[in-house]
Amino acid sequence: MRLPMGIRGFTLIELMVAVVVTAILVTIATASYSSYVLKAHRADAKSALLNIAALEERFLSTNLNGSCYSSSPTDVGYPAGPWSATQGITVGNGYYQVFLNTTARDLCGSIATPGTTATPASFSISASPIPGSQQAKDTACAIFTVTSTGSRTAAASDLTDNTQTCWN
Repeated sequence: MRLPMGIRGFTLIELMVAVVVTAILVTIATASYSSYVLKAHRADAKSALLNIAALEERFLSTNLNGSCYSSSPTDVGYPAGPWSATQGITVGNGYYQVFLNTTARDLCGSIATPGTTATPASFSISASPIPGSQQAKDTACAIFTVTSTGSRTAAASDLTDNTQTCWN
C-alpha cells in the first residue's frame, strides 16, 4: 500500500539523533541526581552528631556525679553497640557510623592537684560513611566531627578541611 505524497516516516538517521540526545540528557540527569542524593544523606550524619552532642550535655548535667560525659551509647538513648574511635554505632537511615574519639580520662576531666591544672570533661564524636555503602562515594565530606566545645568540622577523604562546604 502506497502512502499519499507528503506523508513520510522518520529516517534512521533522525531516530539515531533522537536516541543520542536522549542518552546524553539521561547521563547528565543521573549524575546530577546522584550528587544531590549524597548531599541529602549528609543530613543524617550532621543531625545524629548534633543530637548526640545535645544528649551528652544533658547526661553531663543530670548524671549522679555531674562531672563525666557518657562512655556508652545506651547512656544517651542510642542502641547498645561498640562506642570507640575504631568501632561505631550506625545512625539515621544507615548511611553513617558514629565514633567516640575521646578517652575515658577526657570524658571526666581531671581535678587540679599541686603542680597540675584541672582539665574540664570533654568529648569528640565523629561520623563517617559506612564502608561499601553508596554514601562512601561522597569523598568531599567523608568525616564530620562535633566536640564538647561546640566545634563542628568536616574533612574530605584525603583529610583536607572541608568544613565550609560540608556543614553549610
